[in-house]
Amino acid sequence: MTFPFEHLTTDGHARAGLLQTPHREVPTPVFMPVGTQATVKAVSPRDLHDLGATIILANTYHLYLRPGDERIARLGGLHRFMGWDGPILTDSGGYQVFSLATRRKIDADGVTFRSHIDGSEHRFTPEKAIAIQENLGADIITCLDECAPPLDYDYNVQALARTHAWAERCQAAKTRRDQALFGIVQGGIFPDLREQSTRFLTDLGFDGYAIGGLSVGETKEQMHAMLEVVDGVLPTHQPRYLMGVGTPEDLVECVARGVDMFDCVLPTRLARNGGALTRTPGLSPSQPSRLNLRNARFADDPDPIEPGCTCYTCTHFSRAYVRHLTTTNEILGHHLLTLHNLHLMLTMAHELREAILEGRFQAYREEFWQKRPVPMNSEQ
Repeated sequence: MTFPFEHLTTDGHARAGLLQTPHREVPTPVFMPVGTQATVKAVSPRDLHDLGATIILANTYHLYLRPGDERIARLGGLHRFMGWDGPILTDSGGYQVFSLATRRKIDADGVTFRSHIDGSEHRFTPEKAIAIQENLGADIITCLDECAPPLDYDYNVQALARTHAWAERCQAAKTRRDQALFGIVQGGIFPDLREQSTRFLTDLGFDGYAIGGLSVGETKEQMHAMLEVVDGVLPTHQPRYLMGVGTPEDLVECVARGVDMFDCVLPTRLARNGGALTRTPGLSPSQPSRLNLRNARFADDPDPIEPGCTCYTCTHFSRAYVRHLTTTNEILGHHLLTLHNLHLMLTMAHELREAILEGRFQAYREEFWQKRPVPMNSEQ
């Protein structure tokens, strides 16, 4: 491994570990706030430090288009450019490219796509994806892969062949010794393809393994089944990163299936739309982990977003005030909701780690679901 990963202990299939990077160690399980365009929306690096964030994610596709990876390299790399001194992980840009649908064309060598900004044509190959990420200078970089529709078996067979060939080329193209490279397991909802992909990538030998192509249209049951397949094959001494997944429920259930690292835009995106994540039972029975602060019933509510929460927002402001900010589209509302949502996810990841280290993960998991109006087994 480029960066040592110490697998400290296991409680069931839940794991607690410690990943060393050039910019500080990362205790796992860990939630990574998403800084798509070299910023976690509505918060500063100082806020992230205060929240206890240890590692963040940035996006290769967006930074390649604006301001450009070569410009970032000339300005000293992504850490200096955005003023963040902790570890950074960059995704390969593959998901963004493939989500363009009518704007891209895939072949065995790579993908040609048109920018969503100005329609200009660009080409990503495995070598190009690695070169961009080396310019950005993240601690952890990822292979170019193809995120296929999860329910189409025949297409997944073709996409897996490309993903595996591209993984070999990414590995060969990597030149920087101060960056760890993660391979990306694909295969849709099909156990045989997931196992095949996991074995192929582990035989190649990467510094860690990302699990892609989940939470893209399949059910929770299907996602969990694929994690169980992968968990049975991946090596125990290397980190496991579930890409783009991160609700409170997901953290609990995916940690239970051996996942170490998570990222998701949900906490920041929800905040920009007046939404708060919550662990309090009964606040929103239809969506137990979310609260819509635009709702008129909060206009005179003096309580914090979540009673007992120790974040800056909940210890200083009422639901009524946050609702006022969101309904008047004040920037402070986005900021306060983002602080709350990220605090919840980062705190939960820390709590899960402590529970694993102390051998009480299953008790934590059961207590979490007891607070939900939906029975545990119906969401597994």
